[in-house]
Amino acid sequence: SKLTSLGQLEMTWRSRVHFHPLLVRVLHKSRLRYYGKPEKKLDMPYQAYFEVADGSGMMSMVLWNSLCPEWYNSIKVGTVLLLEQYAIKTSYPFKTQPTPGDSQMKRFATIEISLNVRDPPTKISIIPEEMVKPDWGLPEVKYRFITRDLPNNHSCDVIGLVTFVGRAERARKREHGEDFWLYRWAHAVDGTSDQPFILELFATSQPEVFEHIHPMTYLVCTQMRVVRDLTENPSSTIYLTTSNESQIFITGWHKGQPYTKDTKVKNFIQWTKTQSEADQMKKAVIGGYYPFPRPPNNFLKY
Repeated sequence: SKLTSLGQLEMTWRSRVHFHPLLVRVLHKSRLRYYGKPEKKLDMPYQAYFEVADGSGMMSMVLWNSLCPEWYNSIKVGTVLLLEQYAIKTSYPFKTQPTPGDSQMKRFATIEISLNVRDPPTKISIIPEEMVKPDWGLPEVKYRFITRDLPNNHSCDVIGLVTFVGRAERARKREHGEDFWLYRWAHAVDGTSDQPFILELFATSQPEVFEHIHPMTYLVCTQMRVVRDLTENPSSTIYLTTSNESQIFITGWHKGQPYTKDTKVKNFIQWTKTQSEADQMKKAVIGGYYPFPRPPNNFLKY
């Protein structure tokens, strides 16, 4: 059938009601959001954002309500989608924006693709990777794996061998509220420094991964945000925290992920082959209370 592009959509969306099918690749995936309230009688009040791209640029795509439990786990970063009978809406202005791996990619930020079970009922098809043709011009997923240079509020991807993982802890989302964020601290080393990455890992929509992070697993975290506390000693309080678009992968989940082709990932795998498992196991720690950033050494400073 006749296809359209994201660039054409942005130019013509106001003058159309029905749109031609779209062929796009998923570049980023947000955590699943529950927006149910007691007074609203919605069966499945869920929402998830994806950033999708074709040869013309990148745009947000929103999956609504009952489409979320049906499609959320099937649509992964790197998945190619054929979308039919979708709606176009003006973008929600306060949405988080992931940092694209390709800084040259054009971002269409004024509108977003809305996928719903009705008005109109969207048809979603996943195209297997072996059937994707080069002449479709779909961009590859690109990453920003870092080793040590960590500017503040920068988004990046990291890979490392887990040497410490703390217990799961809870923090209130709002003061006096009843909702909690679940998170745990972890350390990971990648062979480029004696110092580990300090990672604050919030439970994303991947409970099967979050609950099984343990020492000696290969950990990949994408779209991590650098947090640097400049008020104290800056070098001692740099850590990485998950963002709304972070994805976490551990040993057993890496097969088929787009990052396996990345040079820095291949270099890390080569480094792990030079390491003694017994030596790394001696340094591994699990559980316990991990206060971070650490309090000052004496009460006067505190």
